Amino acid sequence: MKKILVTGADGFIGSHLTEALVRQGYDVRAFVQYNSFNSWGWLDRCAPDVAGKFDVFAGDVRDPHGVKTAMQGCDAVLHLAALIAIPYSYHSPDTYVDTNIKGTLNVVQAARELGVSKVIHTSTSEVYGTARFVPITEEHPLQGQSPYSASKIGADQIALSFHCAFDTPVTVIRPFNTYGPRQSARAVIPTVITQIASGKRQIKLGAIHPTRDFNYVADTVGGFLAALASERGAGEVINIGSNFEISIGDTVRVIAEAMGAEIEIVTDEQRLRPEKSEVDRLWASNEKAARLLGWQPSYGGVDGLRRGIAETVAWFREPANMAAYKADIYNL
Repeated sequence: MKKILVTGADGFIGSHLTEALVRQGYDVRAFVQYNSFNSWGWLDRCAPDVAGKFDVFAGDVRDPHGVKTAMQGCDAVLHLAALIAIPYSYHSPDTYVDTNIKGTLNVVQAARELGVSKVIHTSTSEVYGTARFVPITEEHPLQGQSPYSASKIGADQIALSFHCAFDTPVTVIRPFNTYGPRQSARAVIPTVITQIASGKRQIKLGAIHPTRDFNYVADTVGGFLAALASERGAGEVINIGSNFEISIGDTVRVIAEAMGAEIEIVTDEQRLRPEKSEVDRLWASNEKAARLLGWQPSYGGVDGLRRGIAETVAWFREPANMAAYKADIYNL
């Protein structure tokens, strides 16, 4: 596989993935969301060693013509473009159906028509809802506890249906909670880091009792690369997780320790999910990823989390990076 299309290449994970693909010698076309500012998102700040070494296509995954045009001449597509903020999905669920479900339909339809050799579709651990058993395997029931997670369940099933109906070579990668440099402050780890870095010691958060399986972005990117290289993923759903759970509260304490700060956690009501919508527990089984893809996390366990947090904190402490965030405003 030589020519790779990455949708959502302007985002957090997508920009890191684009850089990694270029470094591995792939010919990369980065699909970014069209905007009048001619912004390529995080790719405007990509690493110097990859700058100028990939193509950029500005469009919208909701537009089937644009998606098919972008995909022409590509051997594989890694589909990451999506709306991902859970709070905003309560506010504007219709946009999640259009972007996540219809956008995915446009990707797999174009891949089918163009005969693309591999489609890697990005899912999320949110589709599992609160764990009914742990560690969560790929056979765990799907539970749409937010409009966001429901839209991703729909997107996953659209992608898999094309494998069943048309033999489209679809692999569904299901990352658990990815964190690292460039992550939006809508997520808990950047929320805590940016508040502490801006001088706050009373940290505003929602629920801190839920557990999460955090994955450093380099590990998540490694999962995509392993799926791209593997011949064993077609028709499969594969968790990318660290097989380690930690509560939000304990994660905050790891961050505060890394930043040398004494903090107090304050509950902010607007950051709380509706009671039945909160996902209380996530803990991934990554046995299938190891077996089919040969993938294992490099930042696993509490020691790996500490290393990943330290690298993330170091990035946010750079003034030019912090300038991209608004620590005083709740990022819906």
